[in-house]
Amino acid sequence: MGATGTGKTDAAVQLAEQFPVELVSVDSALVYRGLDIGTAKPSAALRQRVVHHLIDVCEPTERYSVGTFLTDIARVMREIRARGRMPLLVGGTMLYFRALQSGLAQLPPADPMVRARLSARAADEGWPALHATLQRIDPAAYARIQPMDGQRIQRALEVFELTGTPLSVLQQQDLRGASAGHYLKLVLSPPERVRHHQALANRFVGMLADGFLQEVAGLHARGDLEPSLPSMRAVGYRQLWQHLTTGQPLDASCQAAIQATQQLAKRQGTWLRAETDTHTVLAGTGQTIAALSAKISQWWPTEAII
Repeated sequence: MGATGTGKTDAAVQLAEQFPVELVSVDSALVYRGLDIGTAKPSAALRQRVVHHLIDVCEPTERYSVGTFLTDIARVMREIRARGRMPLLVGGTMLYFRALQSGLAQLPPADPMVRARLSARAADEGWPALHATLQRIDPAAYARIQPMDGQRIQRALEVFELTGTPLSVLQQQDLRGASAGHYLKLVLSPPERVRHHQALANRFVGMLADGFLQEVAGLHARGDLEPSLPSMRAVGYRQLWQHLTTGQPLDASCQAAIQATQQLAKRQGTWLRAETDTHTVLAGTGQTIAALSAKISQWWPTEAII
């Protein structure tokens, strides 16, 4: 586990050359085909050399959920163990890691009628007005969700209307289950924040040089994608999509994308600090892989039951 830009994939590939493991992506953006440069997706050549799972499993028109992830990863982990190998989970989508360990909140399914009514209200009043409603019925969700995040605002209001209970309360109650298995939890910690944020800015500039804007333009030109889809809300894609659709200056969109990436890293760090029983290793040093290998070697004989 680790924040974006801490070298998780590179470290995992090196570990896969030392241990009988197969890599499993825990990333809510890598599941989408066609989202390559902006997600720092492992190259096809690398994925031929080292097995990766749960990458390119759906189209960007689809809505890949945490529930789908739990179903998919349970199957993949069973198949890996059946081959006499160990799954090595790699990624930064902390909600997926939390759900895997503790279970998924028992929330009501989507209700088309409720959603249509909320969408109509949003078209009339704007999402910030619906966001303000959350302050009264679900203050925790109100504080967590941004005023223009229509997808999450709609879901929080929908859950409250269908159950009479705030979404944040249901999540707190239902995510307290016992761990579904035994894990060795390794965390790659970035260097101090200023250096990490600068590295994230430099990485984004490199993505642009590699054709990130052209990748988003190609997705935009397809005609079957819209900005409300989870795939197009991924960090970087959302900001460049806005540049293409509204004429916002590219420099402003790029700066917004860099800031969003830095904010994502900060949120991931907050999640990771709340994780228990973790082993933290400093990323990007000459001793990173040796330290990770030592932790795995110590854990493997007694905890790794295949």
